[in-house]
Amino acid sequence: MQRRRRFKQTVSLEERLAQEAARLRELAKKLPAGFEREALLRKARKAETGSHLSEWLRSPGLQPPE
Repeated sequence: MQRRRRFKQTVSLEERLAQEAARLRELAKKLPAGFEREALLRKARKAETGSHLSEWLRSPGLQPPE
């Protein structure tokens, strides 16, 4: 049976998603308007949304359902 290779993340998920969104936006700036640029911008928005959702889920104000 194969063992999974595990490693400790040094940067939080929110930070990694924000960095990925910034990287994708920079790539999109270099492309002319078109399908590829829109696809990169869409991926950047999804990464930002994921970052915000993760922050929201970790927030102390979030209450479990009763």
